[in-house]
Amino acid sequence: MSALKLPQADGTLAAFTPRAPVAWPQSAAGRSWNRTAFAAAHVVADPRAAIDPWLETAVDWDATLAFRRHLWSHGFGVAEAMDTAQRGMGLDWPTSLELIRRSVAEAKSTPGAIVFSGAGTDHLPFDTHATVADVIAAYEEQCAAIEKAGGRIILMASRALAACAKAPEDYARVYDRILGHVREPVILHWLGEMFDPALAGYWVGAGGLASDPDHRRATEICASIIRGNASKVEGVKVSLLDDRKEIALRNLLPPGVRMYTGDDFNFAALIGGDASGHSDALLGIFDAIAPAASAALTALAAGDRARFDAILAPTVPLSRHIFASPTRFYKTGVVFMAWLNGHQSHFTMVGGQQSARSVVHLAHVFRLADAAGLLRDPELAASRMRHYLAVNGIAQ
Repeated sequence: MSALKLPQADGTLAAFTPRAPVAWPQSAAGRSWNRTAFAAAHVVADPRAAIDPWLETAVDWDATLAFRRHLWSHGFGVAEAMDTAQRGMGLDWPTSLELIRRSVAEAKSTPGAIVFSGAGTDHLPFDTHATVADVIAAYEEQCAAIEKAGGRIILMASRALAACAKAPEDYARVYDRILGHVREPVILHWLGEMFDPALAGYWVGAGGLASDPDHRRATEICASIIRGNASKVEGVKVSLLDDRKEIALRNLLPPGVRMYTGDDFNFAALIGGDASGHSDALLGIFDAIAPAASAALTALAAGDRARFDAILAPTVPLSRHIFASPTRFYKTGVVFMAWLNGHQSHFTMVGGQQSARSVVHLAHVFRLADAAGLLRDPELAASRMRHYLAVNGIAQ
């Protein structure tokens, strides 16, 4: 294979030749893991739709569901209609509900497939000042719609609640009400402000981030709400990109409530665990590294911690780069990898978000994906990389 000329941060081009592909197992069917692992899945946009991409949403349903089958085949549960699917960044609630309905139906026809879906308050109008009562009603509407579709719920953090809550009691009022009425235990989702600035101060209330910059009080409030509703909480996903904060909350959880790491910086060590415990996983990066992560989890279940660590070690720099600040734009790197690996025929995203990362950033995604053995067909990936570079004025 001939070398590519990839752009670097200093503006120069450097030759790069991808290595031979890694032969990851093609399926995890029939294997048993000792960690529960969900991959938050992206959506595939439909570039042929005659829409205004910044204002409207069009999804390629066939390619989107095919990617979910890919994740299920590697042993992962699918976390549906979450931030990885651009929820709140291009994917609106009506389209999210259609996605949930289709994924739940697909899971029912796929042996062993698991899907949990995001319920939030994102259908509330942006130009109105929602009240706590409005937030409760919005959560109830989305939870009811997911349950009607036969789905399980991930209770997403609410921008509207973050905006209107004055104190921890407002959060307790909302979560106690919603958890008291769901049919089956849910997964809670604490998405940090690095993923969504509108969620700053979550759990604490007005001025929360300024008064609680290390999230200690928020951790205690979250744990208290979970303890008060333990029978309705299957687990909690924490996305703060700080392993110490995740472990602090993990240590406060009641028996039977799982900690799902959402830490795309420190996931390998948190999942592997130590004598004090471990986290299960609900991660956006699993969308991009599913074959390697599946092999690592299989090794861990077999008692081979060394192989688990060795497989995931080169995926951590890749994940840290994809999730680099501004973290909310990580979806671009995830979809870029899906395109490089042939899971979709184009690099177009809902809301035009393919433009959210630079050519230099995505060139380094390519390098790091190669180093982790995650270009499943290096010839195809290199061909697509050359095309992408040419479109951006970088001749080969």
